[in-house]
Amino acid sequence: MGGIDKRNRLGEEPFTYQITKKESVIISYEGKQIKIVNGTEADRLIARIRNVEDNPTEVQLLLAKITGNFKRGNEKLGKKGLK
Repeated sequence: MGGIDKRNRLGEEPFTYQITKKESVIISYEGKQIKIVNGTEADRLIARIRNVEDNPTEVQLLLAKITGNFKRGNEKLGKKGLK
């Protein structure tokens, strides 16, 4: 993986996924649902996850890539996040 995860963020395993009965994939980041993948895209993702499921970092990388650039650092903090 070389320079892909320079700060070792994926080692912390922030992404989780759940495969539903209808073969959809629900992806969460730090416990918050961020994306639902359906159809052929879900079928491909499930196959790729099963190919690398013995390597947690590779699974994290797949989930990060499929979610895209959803987190840019300019998200608003909720009332609980303000000090």
